[in-house]
Amino acid sequence: MKYRRLTQQQLEELQPEFVNFLATQSITGEEWKNLKEDKPSVAEDELDVFSDLIWEGVLTKVTYLENVSEQHMHLFYCAEKEMKLISVKILNPEIDLTTKIGFNWFKKNWQSDFVEYLTATKTYVDINLDKFKLIEQGAVITKGDLYKWFETMIEVK
Repeated sequence: MKYRRLTQQQLEELQPEFVNFLATQSITGEEWKNLKEDKPSVAEDELDVFSDLIWEGVLTKVTYLENVSEQHMHLFYCAEKEMKLISVKILNPEIDLTTKIGFNWFKKNWQSDFVEYLTATKTYVDINLDKFKLIEQGAVITKGDLYKWFETMIEVK
C-alpha cells in the first residue's frame, strides 16, 4: 500500500465509487460479502487498492497545501517539477495564528520585526507521496490564496 487505508467514514462516503471499483474487478455484492467472511485478507487487499486509487486521484489534483500552527505558517505550492515553500514564523509568543485574534494581529503586523519569512524549493522524490506526507503531518488542501498573496508581497524564488 502506497498511502494509507481510507477511514471507515471516508469509505462510507465513497460507497458508490467502491461499488463501481468492485464491479471493475467483476465482484458482485454477494461475492464481496463472501470475500469478507471467507477470505478477509483478500477483502483487505481490495480496500487497500481502492484507497490508493482514491488517494492518487485526490493528490494528483492538489496544487496548494497549508500547515498553520500557533507560531508558524507553512504554505506550499506544488509546481510540476518542484514544491515551493513560504514559511512564516511569528516571534511574539503571545500570538496564536490559529485564532482569529492572532491571525488579525498577523494581518496588521506582517511586515514587523516580529515576523520572519523563509522561502525554499524542493525537488520531488515522488510528487504525490510528498504531498501525502505533508497532509499526514497536518497540512490541508487549499486554493492557495495565502500563498498567492505572499508571492506578490515577498520575493519567492
